[in-house]
Amino acid sequence: MTTDPLLLTGEVADSAARLLDTAAGLDAAAVAAPSLLPGWSRGHVLTHLARNADGLVNLLTSARTGEDIPMYESAVARDADIAAGAGRPPAELLADLRHSTDRFTEALAAMPTSAWSAIVQARRGPWPVALVLWARWRELEVHHVDLATGYRPADWPAAFAPHLLHEVAGGLAERPDAPALVLRPTDGNRPELVLGDAQDAPQVAGSCAALAAWLIGRSSGDGLTVTPDGALPTPPEWI
Repeated sequence: MTTDPLLLTGEVADSAARLLDTAAGLDAAAVAAPSLLPGWSRGHVLTHLARNADGLVNLLTSARTGEDIPMYESAVARDADIAAGAGRPPAELLADLRHSTDRFTEALAAMPTSAWSAIVQARRGPWPVALVLWARWRELEVHHVDLATGYRPADWPAAFAPHLLHEVAGGLAERPDAPALVLRPTDGNRPELVLGDAQDAPQVAGSCAALAAWLIGRSSGDGLTVTPDGALPTPPEWI
């Protein structure tokens, strides 16, 4: 359950390679087809992943040089870049994703140990640069599912799903719009995660991947069980 960048580098590289393999198999019709994200084609998802890599390179560069470099020029510019790039031919989308992945890898290699303690300006404000590797891993794995090419939450790496589940559950525990829940992972010897008041709260059990996918809206909750018997609660939108 670490966010140590030195320990996550290999995981991120493996996830990027899997995603690039999937992207390499998409033709023009496939990249234009809808993704699992409302209003976004697969081309939107691939472009977003490329621009996300570039944004994280900005944060790494900021940490390394001490310059005040934001992740994106602005939210408007970020959205415009994704919209502008989404309709490109498959070869251009793939080349862009490969090149941005390479830039990210190079930026990681250039980071001195001392720079990993820096605070940088991410999309939602000041942020420890040490979380960059985890953020990239999360983007790669969640959006690989969003491409709707057969890669599912059940395919997530063994170390990824528990990490995502803990992060999402921790965020929901701080939100007033989240229902009270007791989450019971069934894979491995993992503790329950409690959201809100545990007394009389429904218990939802399943694998870490199934629980996390449900909480972030990538699953309807198939494979989960509720105690006492009844409908699954509705988690708020993941942000």
